[in-house]
Amino acid sequence: MSQNTLRCGVIGVGRMGRHHARVYAQMPDAELIGVVDRDLGRANDIVEEWGGAAWDSIDEIIKAGVDAVTIATPTTHHREAAEQLLEAGVACLIEKPLAPNADDAAAIAEAAERAGVALQVGHVVRYDPVMQAIKSLGEIHPRHLELHRISPMTFRSVDVGVVLDMMIHDLDLLTMLVGMAPDSVAASSVAVLGEAEDVCNVRMTYTLDEAGRECVANLTASRLAMKTERTLRIISEDMYVSADFVNRKVKVVRKSSNADQISELRDRLASGEDLSSLNYLDVIDFEDLEVDDREPLRLQAEDFLSAVRNRTRPQIDAEAGSLAVQVAERIIESARGGQLSLT
Repeated sequence: MSQNTLRCGVIGVGRMGRHHARVYAQMPDAELIGVVDRDLGRANDIVEEWGGAAWDSIDEIIKAGVDAVTIATPTTHHREAAEQLLEAGVACLIEKPLAPNADDAAAIAEAAERAGVALQVGHVVRYDPVMQAIKSLGEIHPRHLELHRISPMTFRSVDVGVVLDMMIHDLDLLTMLVGMAPDSVAASSVAVLGEAEDVCNVRMTYTLDEAGRECVANLTASRLAMKTERTLRIISEDMYVSADFVNRKVKVVRKSSNADQISELRDRLASGEDLSSLNYLDVIDFEDLEVDDREPLRLQAEDFLSAVRNRTRPQIDAEAGSLAVQVAERIIESARGGQLSLT
């Protein structure tokens, strides 16, 4: 092992935690020293496959000299685990959402600040190759966004509703794309399998500048759908972006690339010409962005360990993670007044 090799571990090796263990074990500049899980049998299964030791308490992995961990426990246990590890000087990558509420998120952020160690929130969609392709476009300055995240029920993360389970990913993407908290939130939701919402739709507005220019975002999340759909559509004054995360496709229509076509269409419409037989898709020019096939979880881990090693602030820090939770709370509160329950 080189001097730059970081001793890593995973707290909670359920559906997501087992993948974090695999990623650390496969990284050349990381050593998986072990995993912690209340189910010691499950922990032993993971280390049998990927190496390291199995423990059933955080105290033991701290005593073993761990440098960095992923916390992949249920959301309600994030604060307890994070505060213990951060106080011991262990850098933490915490699976999304950072916490079940804004108060716990703030407490975790304060603990990281006191300890002076890296804390990254696992909003892994930022590292999705589709999102990486969109980032390659540079500043987009969106004016309207449509985000859909729906899928059949998986019966995981049922300790929270669909807003904190699924929509939280898109709330983080909005933080990345718009860079601020919304001014207004109007949401509706439906609870089917329990007291927490399983389907939610929200409309949010952002004031972009002193001139009053607005950005509007419409989001839908459902864990009771008949199919899986992950889409993002962005409309700015300069371009239109349509992204399909399931099929890994991104199409871009640039205003500058279609200036001549737009000018011609305006002239023809102004002259009263009937264009109803014209196929719009045959008129415009669009480009397909290149989307690579790198694993988002691996990219996330590389970014996290780079921040730990170089003592830099992670890209998705406690502030970004807390903002997503704060907005989620506003959505849940807005939806609560008109929520329909089928239980």
